Amino acid sequence: MIYGVLLAAGQSRRMGAPKPLLIWRGQPLVRHVATVALASHLAGLTVVLGAEAMAVRQALGDLRSRVHVVECAAFATGQAASLTCGLASLPTEASAAVILLVDQPFITPGLINQLITTFAPHPEADAIVPRYQGQRGNPVLLAAALFPSVATLEGDTGARVLLRNPTTRVHWLDVADPAVCIDLDTPEGYQAFSEG
Repeated sequence: MIYGVLLAAGQSRRMGAPKPLLIWRGQPLVRHVATVALASHLAGLTVVLGAEAMAVRQALGDLRSRVHVVECAAFATGQAASLTCGLASLPTEASAAVILLVDQPFITPGLINQLITTFAPHPEADAIVPRYQGQRGNPVLLAAALFPSVATLEGDTGARVLLRNPTTRVHWLDVADPAVCIDLDTPEGYQAFSEG
């Protein structure tokens, strides 16, 4: 039972506008990424809201009935709070979670499925991490065994600090898709990829 957690709670300081609400291919970015996740083999999807929560919830449109939405009260403290909030909301039978970022519009259902199918033959792994031409990417799959460690994180850090820990058993998934290394952080990047 592998679930998805879509992080859409950040304050988008570098972008200067709420990333989840940016229009991507005719729809809000949060709805686009949620649609991709729902088209994969994930058992379910939790969307974590924070900044502009009401507007982002509305931006999900008709998908609201197909996803589990949670609001992270401590979103302003950084990504760690949102990640912890999302994982805590998952059913107890969840064996792992794929952590999706709202600013990665090129992720595909096939890529998510690759993470899922890679986990089955590697049950000892704490995480499945995609890698494109040697560069670490996202989304990552975190095994349930790692959830308690995630809950200890603080500030504006995601699971990356845990993945760097030599005691964390990381299985690298080499992919041919550069999408794992592309995110929209700045207005210039958003404009460039939108026009591409």
